[in-house]
Amino acid sequence: MSVLEFRSAQLLFAGAGLLSGGACGIWLAANGHISVPAVATLALATGVLGYLLRDYLLTRQVTKREALMLAEFPSLAEMMALAVGAGESAGGALERVARTSGGELSKEFGRALAETRSGTPLLAALGNISKRTQLAPLSRFVDGMSVAIERGTPLADVLRSQAQDVRDMAKRELMEEAGKKEIAMMVPLVFGVLPLTVLFAVFPGLSLLSIGL
Repeated sequence: MSVLEFRSAQLLFAGAGLLSGGACGIWLAANGHISVPAVATLALATGVLGYLLRDYLLTRQVTKREALMLAEFPSLAEMMALAVGAGESAGGALERVARTSGGELSKEFGRALAETRSGTPLLAALGNISKRTQLAPLSRFVDGMSVAIERGTPLADVLRSQAQDVRDMAKRELMEEAGKKEIAMMVPLVFGVLPLTVLFAVFPGLSLLSIGL
């Protein structure tokens, strides 16, 4: 989707929100529930919400796609490392990975290969992947491949290290998410379960004291 197509979709969402809000406001005004200025306010508010909804949906799609690409990256990098270790060139390894695997990152590799067939250098095509995705691991992947090809560094070792870096990053993110969940679980425990436990522990003693008095 181009920028123009996305803006057109945003306008369509805003128009749909405007029409639905206007129709709902007219029905409410006809039944005497709201005034005429409130109808215009409701229609404007639903139009703005429709405009923002399309942007939110696109953000969700981008986030989901990036998560899928990061999940695929370690396996694809190791597949490329095996292919390079078996004697294939960087372009041949990339073509093998794009042909034998399926996923969002494989599609990006296939797009880069199509650019190379049209005359774009391999490193420039890979650089276009990092520009399109804006993912730091892919940028490091392209930089590592560039250095390995230009300086003669073993490409298989570079690819394996890149895959391990992404796996380590995924582990760190899981640990951070687990820490946040742990803190969130403390809230109902401290403010819900603990007061009830103290109440059940203290109430029988208070009852006995009141009976004794």
